[in-house]
Amino acid sequence: MTANIDHTPISQHTADEIGLYSDLPGAILDLSDLRRSLLFAELAMIAYLPEPEAVRAVKRLRFDHVEFFDRDGAQAYKFENDVDCVIACRGTEPNEWNDIRADANAITALSETMGRVHRGFKREVDDLWPRIERALISNAKTLWFTGHSLGGAMATICAGRCMLSHIPSNPQQLQTFGSPRVGDKRFVHFCKLDYNRWVNNNDVVTRVPPAWMGYRHSGEEVYLNADGKIRRVNGWQRTKDLWRGFVKGVKQGKIDHFEDHSIVQYIEHIHVALTEQEQDADSSPSPAAPTGAGDFARG
Repeated sequence: MTANIDHTPISQHTADEIGLYSDLPGAILDLSDLRRSLLFAELAMIAYLPEPEAVRAVKRLRFDHVEFFDRDGAQAYKFENDVDCVIACRGTEPNEWNDIRADANAITALSETMGRVHRGFKREVDDLWPRIERALISNAKTLWFTGHSLGGAMATICAGRCMLSHIPSNPQQLQTFGSPRVGDKRFVHFCKLDYNRWVNNNDVVTRVPPAWMGYRHSGEEVYLNADGKIRRVNGWQRTKDLWRGFVKGVKQGKIDHFEDHSIVQYIEHIHVALTEQEQDADSSPSPAAPTGAGDFARG
């Protein structure tokens, strides 16, 4: 079971202290949607770890090659095996100034693709991109991007750049967890990716920078409601669910807006959803329906 590390920076833990649910016996493409999302959430969590601990952790997930990118506090990992290559961008830990500065700087800047993007997020990617691009220039494996919080924003920009660079392999998929808005409408419409964007109920980071400043979300939202269940809710139903989550948090003595941002929360909710899905499939008298986008669009 994943360690209870919500209130302690993940970077202060060891590989043994962050229990992992996933196993990767073959290609990531062979995993069901939920198993794939669980794997990427765990890789996004591992990206917080110092390099020696990250190497130990991903070996348990059958990644045997790790490359660490670090410049001026902007960080990312390349996790690789015989079939797949995953770029996992490091997210925000609130006690580190570099990450807070990137989140706080909500002035847009011209992107190198189309439209405008958050200047702080772009600066973080600018620090790392030359090294990431060199590391991927000869990649022939299936390429994936993931990240939590600031790491999700960075992964979104990186995946867009990848499509325009000399890198021969385009991203197969992007998955983010608790990502802020990254760019304006033109940027969102230009970056057409297979993108699952996970949002956990009242996660406050997913609401910034504000829409009134022109920022928009991209990708297909996968929403976890106040009970941690995958649901498609909009309008008044969404408002009621947000209030329900807030009240539930108050009763537990928690500030829901911050608790819901924890990558550990995302992992636990996805694991429970996966367990329930597989139990339902085992008890079903007929063959289970093939996995696809419908797995995430539950009413």
